[in-house]
Amino acid sequence: MSTFLLEVVTPERKVYAEDVNMVSVKGAEGELGILPNHIPLVTPLRVAPITVKKNGKDELIAVNGGFMEVRKDKVVILAESAELPGQIDIDRAQAAKTRAEQRLADHKQDNVDFKRAELALQRAVNRIEVFGRK
Repeated sequence: MSTFLLEVVTPERKVYAEDVNMVSVKGAEGELGILPNHIPLVTPLRVAPITVKKNGKDELIAVNGGFMEVRKDKVVILAESAELPGQIDIDRAQAAKTRAEQRLADHKQDNVDFKRAELALQRAVNRIEVFGRK
């Protein structure tokens, strides 16, 4: 089966760089499955796990927004942040989820930034999902 290079890069580091068979992401317009020799494209990504298919096995990576660039033989994901399952601090993620849910539930506070709390909740749920499926 043919492969292509997948790189997941954040401003701090390169999180992942492997030859893979397929990658599945959630873009701004919906889900995308990328196979070798896919047509070139650039798309924004949502806060969601990406699924990497490699040698018959699935790997998950928690990606928190960013962009994906598809080239003929390479896919680069430029993410705001990204974590492999083994890098996720599950206690911290669950605490962040609880804090975000409390902020969203407290409608009486005028100083709550709901968009920011909603994004924090999405990132925490993303990490918990990836950690739980490792």
